[in-house]
Amino acid sequence: MRTQSPAADADTADRNWRRFVWFRVLFNARFYYPVLAVFFLDLGLSATQYTLLNFAWALAIVAVDLPAGVLADRIGRRPLVLAAAASMVLEMVLLCLAPRHGGMTLFLCCLANRILSGAAEGMASGADEALVFDSLAERGREKEWPQVLDQVIRWQSLGFVVAMLVGGVVYDASFLSRVFGWHFEQATTLRFPIYLNLLSALATLLVAFGLREPNQRKSAAASAVPETAHNATGPLAHLLTAGRWIAHTPLALFVILAGVTLDCIVRLFMTFSSSYFRLIHLPAASYGLIGAALGGLGLAVSPLARRMVSRGSPVGNFAWLAAVTLAGLLGIATRWTGWGVLFTVPLGMAMSAVGYMVSYYLNAAVDSRQRATVLSFKGMAFNLGYGLVSLAFAGALRALRGNTPEESFGRTLPWLPVWLGFTLALLAIGFWRTRAVLTVRARSVAQRP
Repeated sequence: MRTQSPAADADTADRNWRRFVWFRVLFNARFYYPVLAVFFLDLGLSATQYTLLNFAWALAIVAVDLPAGVLADRIGRRPLVLAAAASMVLEMVLLCLAPRHGGMTLFLCCLANRILSGAAEGMASGADEALVFDSLAERGREKEWPQVLDQVIRWQSLGFVVAMLVGGVVYDASFLSRVFGWHFEQATTLRFPIYLNLLSALATLLVAFGLREPNQRKSAAASAVPETAHNATGPLAHLLTAGRWIAHTPLALFVILAGVTLDCIVRLFMTFSSSYFRLIHLPAASYGLIGAALGGLGLAVSPLARRMVSRGSPVGNFAWLAAVTLAGLLGIATRWTGWGVLFTVPLGMAMSAVGYMVSYYLNAAVDSRQRATVLSFKGMAFNLGYGLVSLAFAGALRALRGNTPEESFGRTLPWLPVWLGFTLALLAIGFWRTRAVLTVRARSVAQRP
C-alpha cells in the first residue's frame, strides 16, 4: 500500500475538503433550474413528454443509487465522483445539441439527458461525502466533519441563489434586449442557461480530478461490521435486514410514507413552477428571483421545524404539513394572475420542513449500523414516489390537453389537491390502528438528545 508522510496526509484531507465544497456547489447550482419546465417546452416537447422525462430521471436515480454505493465501497470513491462529473458534462452537451422542434430526435436527446442526470445524482450520492470523511478519519479529524457540512450548506445556498438569478435573467430575451440595447430572440437566449451550465460542468469535472483517494477507508462502526459484510452476500443481506426493519417499525414506515406522500406532489409542482409562472403572466426574468427566494425559505423553516419535532408527534407534525401543502395546492389551482405566486410559499416551506422532519425522526430511530442503508431506502422511496406521480400526471396531461403546454398544465392543476387528499386518506386508513403506538414512540424519539 502507498504510504505518505503525516504532512502529506493532512494536505490531502484539506485538499479534499476544499474540493468537496466546490464540487457540491458546482454540481448542484444549475443555471437552468429557474426555467426548467419552459426550457423543455420551448425546445418543442409537450407537457406530457416533459413529465415522462422526469419519470425517467427519477428511475435512473433509483436504479443507480444503491449499486453505486456498493461499487464505491469496493473500488474507491473517486472513480464514482469522476463518473458523476463526466455524466454532468455529457448531459449538458446533449442539451446544447438537441434540435429544437426535432420530434422524436429531440425527445431521445432529452431522454438521454435525463438518464445521465439521474445516473450522475446516484453516482455522486454518498461517494463524495465518504471520500472526504475518510480523508479526515485518516488523520483522526472526524470531529471536523460538521464544519465541512456547514461550509457546504452555506456555499451551496449562495451558489444556488446566484444560479437561479442569473439563469432566469439570461433566458429572458426581452429583458436582455432592454439591458444591452440589442434585439434578442427567444430562440437565441433559449440555451444561454445551458451554455453557462456546460461551463460549470467542465469546472466540476476539473475539481473532481483534483480529489485524492485516501490510503484507508475508515468507519466509526467498522469494528461492528462482520467479515461477511465484505463478501458477495454481505451487502444483499444487509439491504434485506434494513428493509425488514423498516417494514416492521411503524414509526419508520410512517415517516417515510408520509414524507413521500407530501414530497412527491410538491416536487412535481416545483418542476413545473416556471410553466405556472408563465401561466399567471409573470415575466421570465422574475423566475430566477422567485426560485432564489423559495430556496432561501429553508433558513426560516429550519428553526420552526426544530421546535415542531421537539414538541409534537410525527402524526401531528405531518398533519400540519399536509394542511399547509393542501392549502397551497388549492391556491395555485385558482391560477390567480400575478398574486398566485404567493401560494408557492407554503409549498416551498412544506418541502423544506418535510426533509428536516424525515431526517430527524429516521436518524433518531435507526441503529447506527444500518443508518446509511435505511436512509438510502428513504431516498429510493422518495424518487420512486416522484417518478410514479409524474407518470400519473403525464396521463392526466394527455387526457386534459389543450392548445398549448401551459393550457394543458392549467387544466390539470385542480387535480393536484385531489390527488393529495386521496393519498392522505389512504395513509390515514393504513396507520389508523397504530396511531397510539406512533404517538408514544414519537415522544420517546423527540426527547432524545
